Amino acid sequence: MNKAYLGIGSNMGNKKENIQKSIELLKKHADIEVSQISSFYETAPVGYTHQDWFLNIVVEIATNLDPYALLSYCQDIEKTLKRKRIIRWGPRTIDVDILLYENFTSTDEKLIIPHPRMHERAFVMIPLYEINKDLILNHIKIKDIIDKLKGEEVRKVSHE
Repeated sequence: MNKAYLGIGSNMGNKKENIQKSIELLKKHADIEVSQISSFYETAPVGYTHQDWFLNIVVEIATNLDPYALLSYCQDIEKTLKRKRIIRWGPRTIDVDILLYENFTSTDEKLIIPHPRMHERAFVMIPLYEINKDLILNHIKIKDIIDKLKGEEVRKVSHE
């Protein structure tokens, strides 16, 4: 089984319910085991700012799926939960992103791992740090990355 981390977020409808449904769908897949779930975090939108705040979490999974099959399943979850891609960084019922996948890296147009801007995003790094304080990304300790983040408002809401 390969360890992977997924970032999950929502800012439309019942955000917490959308995230919980996505976790349930992950757990239903025979080749995915959800091993850790971060607390929920409210975060201001990035990029397109004329929208509601997001609710975000990070989950750690163990999976037998290869990265592309995992991406496909994440996109199936988004489709099931009625994700519409209208505005870049715009409102969404659900967003399920592969942040990290074991020792796999890719700059393929279809799948970029590690997620390209995750190290700049407190809404990803803080919940990721919560569930794995020992992560090293590009030879930098996750704590050092978090200490350098600025400007993004992130509020811990609760644990599942």
